[in-house]
Amino acid sequence: MTETKRISETSRPSLTLALVPVVLTLFVLGVQIFYFGDFTPHVPLAIGLAITSLVGIKLGFKWKDIEEGIFHVIHISLPSVSVLICVGMIVGVWIASGTVPTLIYYGLTILSPEIFLAAAMVLCAVVSLSLGTSWGTVGTVGLALMGIGAGFDIPMYWTAGAVVSGAFFGDKISPLSDTTNLAPAVTGTDVFSHIKNMLPTTVPSMLIAFVVYLLAGFSFIASDDVSFSKINTITTTLQDNFTISAWLLLPALLVILLAVKRMPPIPSLFAGVIAGGVTAMITQGSGVHDVLTYANSGYSISTGVSEIDSLLNRGGIQSMMWTISLVLIALGFGGALERTGCLETIIASIMSKVKSFKGVQTAAVCTSISTNLVAGDPYLSIALPGRMYAPVYRGMKYSTLNLSRAIEEGGTLISPLIPWNAGGAFVISALGLGIAEGNIENLMYIPLAFACWISPVLGILYAQFGLFSPKASEEELRKWKEMGEDSMDLSKHPAG
Repeated sequence: MTETKRISETSRPSLTLALVPVVLTLFVLGVQIFYFGDFTPHVPLAIGLAITSLVGIKLGFKWKDIEEGIFHVIHISLPSVSVLICVGMIVGVWIASGTVPTLIYYGLTILSPEIFLAAAMVLCAVVSLSLGTSWGTVGTVGLALMGIGAGFDIPMYWTAGAVVSGAFFGDKISPLSDTTNLAPAVTGTDVFSHIKNMLPTTVPSMLIAFVVYLLAGFSFIASDDVSFSKINTITTTLQDNFTISAWLLLPALLVILLAVKRMPPIPSLFAGVIAGGVTAMITQGSGVHDVLTYANSGYSISTGVSEIDSLLNRGGIQSMMWTISLVLIALGFGGALERTGCLETIIASIMSKVKSFKGVQTAAVCTSISTNLVAGDPYLSIALPGRMYAPVYRGMKYSTLNLSRAIEEGGTLISPLIPWNAGGAFVISALGLGIAEGNIENLMYIPLAFACWISPVLGILYAQFGLFSPKASEEELRKWKEMGEDSMDLSKHPAG
């Protein structure tokens, strides 16, 4: 096996050269999305990958080196692609089993329109906390909530904003979540201390979002304005086409139970697929071949009620291929940027401009957000800044818990708010927002996912005033010394 070229000072790109693939890729993305009005970011990102590769070759890298960097990042993120496949199967099978229709039916008959948005956020947060996967929550419970919202005549982007707020916040503080474990791993802290240190931003953000959703519900979604004839049409049509029963919630409860038992996400989700398939055969009269078709190609129904047809004609592995292909290309682009040293150069340039803790903390959050924006990969946006900034925090004698919180919030929470990011692409696809079909107004879910962007803003504000910004404990200092961890004294590095 050939030895991968290491990035040396001579091969590291200058800041100008490092910015070339980033700026050109964003330009091509902008032309595709805003000029042509075509939200298919696949080819622009592939062009960005090619530009980055040319930069790498100019720096002396061989194609084999760049290729290894591309596939290294893709390999690390393959579990997320597996989750996408499982979620695609679950959506198709759970619709066929009556699980999703039952959730919609009970939601329309039990929930009040005024509290729906706030309740949707809380429900998604609880489920995501239990499952440890925001994607699994969005693709299952989130999809059902989109149907309930449609029944209440609530704009799709409001419901999507509440779903995203809850699902990604539950993921952020779940000890079962991969990103929640990744952030402390790359910064040298433990997962439970990491979760505890996120509470000062998590709790206020969720409370603020909860109040905003309540105010929105009571201000423009009054019960008097809701079309109950439409709700009756939807519930009646669901009863006519599916067996509706509380027993049909068992597949969802099984997945939650397995998550509580700390089973890995992929086996837990696949168990939900099997349970949904068996339920479909027993209660809805589906055959074995029907279930296999639903798992692969999705569920199909024609009821004559557009709200139901547009919501339930979805799911299956094939429905995820648009998202999976985008994720793989975005990951490849991020891997090329990392291997050629472009991201390292950009981050090093940022670090040379800051000397205080508040500047470093702000830079860490913004670097995670920028990596999410450019590389399209939430894992890279956590791992790369975590590795790059950790020595700076140690040199300043500040706990790296500050860093793990910064990269979690700039990575996990901002991911679903970037349409070409893996998280954003999944949200758009799983919730049926139809952005690629021209429903650009549904991108309004981005500012309406209040909890996702309020949290990093609070984190930056805390840093400015020294609030909830712990210094390194004696135990941490001793641990760093024993493990020989690197530290960087910014006072010895002149501003560039």
